[in-house]
Amino acid sequence: MIRGRKVNPICEITSYLCASEYIQSPSIHPDMKVTVIGAGAVGATCADNIARAGVCTHLVLLDIKEGLAEGKAQDMQQTAALLGFDTTITGSTNDYSKTADSDVVVITSGIPRKPGMTREELIGTNAGIVKTVCESVLKYSPNTIIIVISNPMDTMTYLALKSTGLPKNRIIGMGGTLDSSRFKYQLSQHLGCSASDLNAIVIGGHGDTTMIPLISKATWNSIPVTQFLSQEQQDKIVADTMVGGATLTKLIGTSAWYAPGAAGAALVSSILRDEKKLFTCCVALDGEYGLHDICLGVPVVIGKGGWEKILPLELNAAEQEAFAKSAAAVRSMNEVLG
Repeated sequence: MIRGRKVNPICEITSYLCASEYIQSPSIHPDMKVTVIGAGAVGATCADNIARAGVCTHLVLLDIKEGLAEGKAQDMQQTAALLGFDTTITGSTNDYSKTADSDVVVITSGIPRKPGMTREELIGTNAGIVKTVCESVLKYSPNTIIIVISNPMDTMTYLALKSTGLPKNRIIGMGGTLDSSRFKYQLSQHLGCSASDLNAIVIGGHGDTTMIPLISKATWNSIPVTQFLSQEQQDKIVADTMVGGATLTKLIGTSAWYAPGAAGAALVSSILRDEKKLFTCCVALDGEYGLHDICLGVPVVIGKGGWEKILPLELNAAEQEAFAKSAAAVRSMNEVLG
């Protein structure tokens, strides 16, 4: 009886069970495994976000520094009772056998960018690290999808593609996902709105001078943001987005980690849940946008196959010119790999 109204007890029980199942049903996909290489600030934050989201049953955190991954994994695991997730988290000091059969591997390894250091200056050291990591990962997980966060990200993604020989859809560079989030942040600050109500993307390279925030295509719930912003505001938003990483490096003394970690976790979620979400990612271009033999940030659909489709964009003359310059700059960095 509810408020004097008779209720069929069978229907009432069924409704309760359905509601309980909805509330308590786990979001974990059966037997999914994710490995995060590098237990530094970005890797640990990425792993923490993945565990909280409950998108996998088993999460491995690996690092070369003795005890670091084990310690952070145990610390995260001790939050499970407080946060209500059931993901098993394992730490490993350079034992890649523990990463075996990973569905997705996120690579964050490498030295972080220091104040005044360009991404180009990172190539020498980080290229060797990323290549070794890829070889070790594929020894135990030959069918995995690789997400690259290590900087300089465009070049490290290209290196991962060339050194592994994997199908191109299984190599994804995270950069544009992070840059687009930073773009939305800058827009939200000027518009005084929720960043989640904005659609805005950054294409091109993941660098202070190579990224292209497409403000002409940014919308606030389908309304062009250019209707609300002066040209001066638009220019400032674009400029502040482009130096977003360098600004944080100057403020905190090292590369950022919360947003990069969250961006990596968002891609993992879209893969394991087959969400088919649209992200800007660094992927191999084979004629798309008129480019070949390069990994660059473009809008792609992310699902269980990795990146599944590249979406075309109609760029104006200025945007096309900027995209060509971005590609040339990334090619220049890639040449250092030789």
